[in-house]
Amino acid sequence: MNGDWLLRGRDGRLSVYLASDEAALCRAELAPGGPWEATARTVGGDQRLRDGLSVGQGSDSYAHLVAWRPTRPGEAGLVHSTHFRPRLAALDWTPIGHPSRSGDRTGTPAVTVDAEGRAHVFVRNAEGGLSMLGQKEKGGWGPWRDLKGQDVREDLAAVTGESGRVEVYAAVPGGVAHWRQDGPGTVPVLEEEIEAPVRAGTLYALATSAEHTTLYYTDDTGDLWTWRPGSRPTRLLASAGPGPVTAVRCELDGHDCTLLAQRSSSGRVAFAAYPTEQEPAGAWWAESGPQLPSDARVSLTTDADGRVAAATLSPSTGALLVTRRKEEPGLALEKWEQV
Repeated sequence: MNGDWLLRGRDGRLSVYLASDEAALCRAELAPGGPWEATARTVGGDQRLRDGLSVGQGSDSYAHLVAWRPTRPGEAGLVHSTHFRPRLAALDWTPIGHPSRSGDRTGTPAVTVDAEGRAHVFVRNAEGGLSMLGQKEKGGWGPWRDLKGQDVREDLAAVTGESGRVEVYAAVPGGVAHWRQDGPGTVPVLEEEIEAPVRAGTLYALATSAEHTTLYYTDDTGDLWTWRPGSRPTRLLASAGPGPVTAVRCELDGHDCTLLAQRSSSGRVAFAAYPTEQEPAGAWWAESGPQLPSDARVSLTTDADGRVAAATLSPSTGALLVTRRKEEPGLALEKWEQV
């Protein structure tokens, strides 16, 4: 999975997306606050999929899903679906092509949605650069665009800033590259590259102010860093575990904070919060919940009441656990519930 897979829908219900048995699945709350559906539903129709599901959400709360599908022996193509509300059926998968016209799967896609509700799909191409495909203002898709770059790694972090402009970060040999739109509807351009010993699979991007998005990544020594283009990377704290970190902006006791979550080395979920874009204030991990399988991942969002909600999902066991912040000061969480 690429992107946030725990989402709050237009109707306030929470939903989770996951890939299983060559399909994309969704499981949602029956009403805001629960309970949850007993089982997950297939979304996008009966199209058989390959590894690499990506999910993005726009300000209209619609979920956009992108995945690879097999087309013929040794070849694949990307498909897209829109899910307007968690309890409604998603649109059937629509083919959107291949970044190099034809060939096999080239990398895990990333998708984000601009201020006008148009999805932008990013994926490594067969030449090792980065390609993008964007929806048109009046429907349909534009052409594939070669955004250049060299030896782009498979993991990408796509994000839409508060300005509505689309951005994407990619790990490259010895560092990170950043592309950004100059204006609404324009093709993102490579703006900046930094040298950084980035651990594979640890990129996560978040809109943190009207001017900036913030990239989170783990270095080779296990430290968690932040980077906002135009400045130098900042070490935040030692990572809680080897896997990726996730983040959400939320209000904690009247302050704009960024909350981080990660499966810790002990197997539990670790949380850390700090004032948004104020890394020098410091952050500390606090663990919560039961021990989880090594493949468990964490995702964060806010619910219909503005409370932080967290979910963990283990592909090997299928176990889904959720919790919310209690209605009291601080970051106390309710008991983790398996749904």
